[in-house]
Amino acid sequence: MEPATEEAAPAPRPQPRSQPSPPPDPQPSPAVHPSQNEPAPEPRGTKSPRTRPVSGVVPPYWQRHERNTSRTSQSSQTHSALITLEDHTTDPESETSRGLWARSVEIEDHVVVQGKTGVGAYVVWNCHIQTLDGGPMVVRMRYSEFDDLRQRLISAFPHARNALPALPPKSVLYKFRPTFLENRRAGLEYFLNCVLLNPEFSSSPVVKDFLFGRLS
Repeated sequence: MEPATEEAAPAPRPQPRSQPSPPPDPQPSPAVHPSQNEPAPEPRGTKSPRTRPVSGVVPPYWQRHERNTSRTSQSSQTHSALITLEDHTTDPESETSRGLWARSVEIEDHVVVQGKTGVGAYVVWNCHIQTLDGGPMVVRMRYSEFDDLRQRLISAFPHARNALPALPPKSVLYKFRPTFLENRRAGLEYFLNCVLLNPEFSSSPVVKDFLFGRLS
């Protein structure tokens, strides 16, 4: 008896591979609009002033400095005496008047001198010097002689150059006009007073030799 043949079981069919489902499409996120209350984003490279540290230290040059009253200011406030002028010419032996021999200088008038050929006129100034002894002196000087005296004093007293005022300016066109002559007279008178009322100048041989040799 032949054995019964077993029917071969049908081979299983291969199952088709499941394809991966595609990822869901991303949903567009709703646009976010900045509200009016929120600050707008700052561009890169800039720092907000709120991020800077605030220092509580005040630089010394911002501090207020009060000026302290010095001793000189206190004395000037407590002793507010008026400035007074004293005449030391009455005491010829005092330290301030030693060497003085003139009390005042006035240039009252002038004379126009014509040249020998009628050309080259010049002005001669009559200087009246009141001495401490009471006797007046009259010295006649041209403008060029005032300038010569000033240059000699500058050479003899270089440290006192600022004590010598400048002479009035020159003029070729207006040198004989009344207004110009009056301004020159006042300037020369002021210069001569600054020289003769200064003990250092007036007692020097420069001034004495220069003026005494021109006495009229």
